[in-house]
Amino acid sequence: MKLIIINGPNLNLLGKREPEVYGDRTFADYFSQLQFKFKEVQLEYFQSNIEGELIGKLQEVGFSYDGIVLNAAAYTHTSVGIGDAVKAIETPVVEVHISNTFKREDFRHVSHISPGAKGVILGFGLQSYDLAIHSFL
Repeated sequence: MKLIIINGPNLNLLGKREPEVYGDRTFADYFSQLQFKFKEVQLEYFQSNIEGELIGKLQEVGFSYDGIVLNAAAYTHTSVGIGDAVKAIETPVVEVHISNTFKREDFRHVSHISPGAKGVILGFGLQSYDLAIHSFL
């Protein structure tokens, strides 16, 4: 099974950014743990702060991978383009968020990705990614 985790803007700052919301672990450290835990999965990772690069990656992998775990971060709530890309591809997408977006600002209660996603997992910290990977197994 071939899965990719795609992270959006500011998630490259995990471990430094708002640790009270996002924790104090880097994603690189966590990703190594995921690779060890899910040895049977060919697991890849991509992160960009640029909307067009996220859309490009979705289009690149969206017809050949078995699944996509997507945390589009703030673009979840603003990017019709990323939402359209999720709808346009064949590979199933699970939308994830580290925080419970419904406990945050009102604008974070809207997702342009959810209508095209296989499912949504949020609020379980980094474990949200584990749960998303399990959904493909």
